[in-house]
Amino acid sequence: SLMIKVITYGTFDTFHYGHFFLLERAKALGTHLSVCISTDEFNIQEKGKSAKLNFVDRVRIIKSLNIVDDVYAEKSWDQKIQDILKYNINVFAIGDDWEGKFDYLKSYCDVVYIPRTKHVSSTLIRGY
Repeated sequence: SLMIKVITYGTFDTFHYGHFFLLERAKALGTHLSVCISTDEFNIQEKGKSAKLNFVDRVRIIKSLNIVDDVYAEKSWDQKIQDILKYNINVFAIGDDWEGKFDYLKSYCDVVYIPRTKHVSSTLIRGY
């Protein structure tokens, strides 16, 4: 059987069913799912906000899901090409709120924008 490797990226703060459905859809695109979770430093420096849950806890939650095969740290915006090559990725998957933003990766692998689950977000759950 041919292994089809999928990769996705996110903060996964205040983990909720929207995240779960996204990861489930990402896994369904292949046979192996890698998840890159943004570090606390990356969130503060690059996104200008800190997560409610620290990196170690966010990793623990994602690692506990049986649909997730590997978990890595996201430390910079521009590591994606490097990751795709290093981990022999076939499919890059991300929420469709990023539609078009990662088309530049199409010369390295398939790029799939996954529809978000309606009416749920970390922002809603946190209340800001």
